[in-house]
Amino acid sequence: MTRRLAALAVVISATSAFWGCSSKGKVDENAAAPPPARVTEEPDLSLVKVDRPERFKLVNAVPQEDVPQVHVTGVVTASVDRSVPVVSLASGRVVGIFAKLGDDVVKGQLLLKVLSNDITNAFATYRQAVADEELANKQFTRAKTLYDRGAISLNDLQVAQDTEQKALVTRDSSAQAIRTLGADPDREDAVVNVYAPVTGTIVEQNTTQAASVHTPDNQQNLFTIADLSEVWVLCDVYENDLPAVRLGDMADIELNAYPGHIFHGRISNIGKILDPNLRTAKVRIVLQNPGTMRQGMFVTATFYGLHGRTYAAVPTGAVLHLHDRDWVFVPETGGAFRRTEVMGGKIADGKQLVLSGISPGQQVVSDALALSAESEQ
Repeated sequence: MTRRLAALAVVISATSAFWGCSSKGKVDENAAAPPPARVTEEPDLSLVKVDRPERFKLVNAVPQEDVPQVHVTGVVTASVDRSVPVVSLASGRVVGIFAKLGDDVVKGQLLLKVLSNDITNAFATYRQAVADEELANKQFTRAKTLYDRGAISLNDLQVAQDTEQKALVTRDSSAQAIRTLGADPDREDAVVNVYAPVTGTIVEQNTTQAASVHTPDNQQNLFTIADLSEVWVLCDVYENDLPAVRLGDMADIELNAYPGHIFHGRISNIGKILDPNLRTAKVRIVLQNPGTMRQGMFVTATFYGLHGRTYAAVPTGAVLHLHDRDWVFVPETGGAFRRTEVMGGKIADGKQLVLSGISPGQQVVSDALALSAESEQ
């Protein structure tokens, strides 16, 4: 009995030792793991809660169609079709100027006088041609008389007639050369008068008193006269805006010098070549000049797109302008309001277009500023 008890004690002691060693070598996973993370929810800053939310009136964003507009700058310039250069085919020196840059002139008005050797030489040639023709005419008359009396042959008569005809051609050509230079063959004068070819305004002047005058191939126009009753407006339009510009469409023109006065013109040309640096094309607008437009004036031109789009329109007070952004307050459940960023558009008649952020029919707070002030208290 005693032996059996001793053996049992040995077995129990060995078993306890085995399990003790096993427990020391095992890692407690629960004790080694980090503490569980706590998730803290950040407050929704765009959600606004106020006392008595019923105080803030709600309005519906109404649909409104808007035609896209393109605003560009331009310059008033004279119409090329109505601009006429003034030149002198006779070279020489200016001895008198009777009109200046900016003057209004009428057709046939004296502009300047030019003392020219070309005129002197032309008259000398003309006088010689007249003398030769008179001599040839006398010889032809004498030849006819002699031929009628049988004193000369028919060939001699024909030679005299041919000489007379050639002398007439030379005389007429010499007279026309004088007229081309601007003088009168019947009034010999070394000074040629230059007259205005059309009625209009002198928009360019490239000569002064005592200045030399060369042939048109070697000198700029003495004057340029333009009829400013119809003018051009040349605008630079970016390539992204060109779809809103079409030939024949009307455009609104506003002069920088006369803000608020709108003139209407028609698009007559759209440039086929873009400026490689600015990426713009020249657009030409033709319009009537009521008398206030002057060459070189700066203008603002407005072009209208072909197809409009429907946007949401809300009262101007429903849009809050904060930190260079536009916001509206949209009602949420539980009497709260959500501050929503939008893209504001044009303002007209107390309403503002909302290009993005909300849709037509959606409700917003009509007085966004008051709600914003209430939420900050």
